[in-house]
Amino acid sequence: MTTFRNSLAEWLDTPRIRYSILAIILINAIILGMETSPSLTEHYGGLLTALDNICLAIFVVELVLKLFAKGPSFFRDPWNLFDFFIVGISLVPASDGLSVLRALRILRVLRALAFAPRLRRTIEGFIAALPGMSSVIVLMIIIFYIGSVISTKLFASEFPQWFGSIGASGYTLFQIMTLESWSMGIVRPVMEVYPYAWAFFVPFILITAFAVVNVLVGLIVNSMHEAHSEEETEATDAYRDDVLNQLKAISKRLDDLEH
Repeated sequence: MTTFRNSLAEWLDTPRIRYSILAIILINAIILGMETSPSLTEHYGGLLTALDNICLAIFVVELVLKLFAKGPSFFRDPWNLFDFFIVGISLVPASDGLSVLRALRILRVLRALAFAPRLRRTIEGFIAALPGMSSVIVLMIIIFYIGSVISTKLFASEFPQWFGSIGASGYTLFQIMTLESWSMGIVRPVMEVYPYAWAFFVPFILITAFAVVNVLVGLIVNSMHEAHSEEETEATDAYRDDVLNQLKAISKRLDDLEH
């Protein structure tokens, strides 16, 4: 039984099977996109649903085979848990109360990440950056809260649509941070009533859009660089070990010839 499981696990990891599953994932993503078209759904709704169910059945079979082949070790791999979660969501009946789950079926396309080592490294690098990002995000929340309180007290009476409450002020400040229509759309109209409002908005933009956000980007870039460096190091170590093994084999053959 153990030999059969090992053979099955090796077969599931062969390039032919992996690329076949990847192709089905991409085809399934196209099918789910086509289902959003009213005209295509009207003419080919039954066919699209049948093809979607076939893709799901293939994913379920693949998952069952992996569970059987790898046993408890299946759950030690985060990417296997990710696959298990994505396929599990697809199997939940999409009733009226859970109709959102039908939209979540498109998450199946994320399974393609498990088949692309470089993409997988990128995601792992992003996850590794989360602990450092959390402190920056907390700092951002504090800055937004302070800015929301100040702007609400200063501008709520004249501009309730933008600064009428802390929630409204927070959303307006988020728009300003993204630099989307911040000047002509918000700040200049406010400055017509409050000429010195720039003394609040300009430092806020400098702190959030140019300082804190760049710190977040730097953390992510640094973490991804470290992830790719680890990948290169692993490749170098594997090549070195392979060369050493070949040299040992050659040395052993030479010793056998001498004796």
